[in-house]
Amino acid sequence: MKPERYLPAPGLSLVLFLTWLLMVSSIAPGQLLLGLVLALTIPLSIRRLWVPLPPVRHPIKLCLFILRVLSDIVKANFQVSLLIWSPRRAPHPGFVVYPLQVQDRLVITLLANTITMTPGTVSTNIRHDRSSLLIHALDMSDEQALVKDIRERYEQPLKEIFEC
Repeated sequence: MKPERYLPAPGLSLVLFLTWLLMVSSIAPGQLLLGLVLALTIPLSIRRLWVPLPPVRHPIKLCLFILRVLSDIVKANFQVSLLIWSPRRAPHPGFVVYPLQVQDRLVITLLANTITMTPGTVSTNIRHDRSSLLIHALDMSDEQALVKDIRERYEQPLKEIFEC
């Protein structure tokens, strides 16, 4: 018997178990048992839905990418705050169709989530053929500059990290 058969994702099980204990704020025996049952059964019940993940080819670039995204989130929060609180500057919201260069489902998902996590932008749709994302920007003065910025700051590094 293979251990993967009964414990397909040990890391996910551990995260689920700890998350459960944090949510209930208790280490009572009943909560420990329930957390363990959930941590073991959830990965077993959803493993058929998993898509094979591409390997991370450049872990250092991944760490740098994460730092860049966190920095961009902080900067964007300040920019959005200034935009909202500034009485003289009205935002120019708009939609842009972002042409994708990647086709890998995980990389597209990471890109879309990164765009959504950055305040002021939201990924609203991924085309079925994976050719483009529809992005809403709170303040968009130059559509091509937004596309170029996303490509250089997020999509290109993701392509390098996963070599796709």
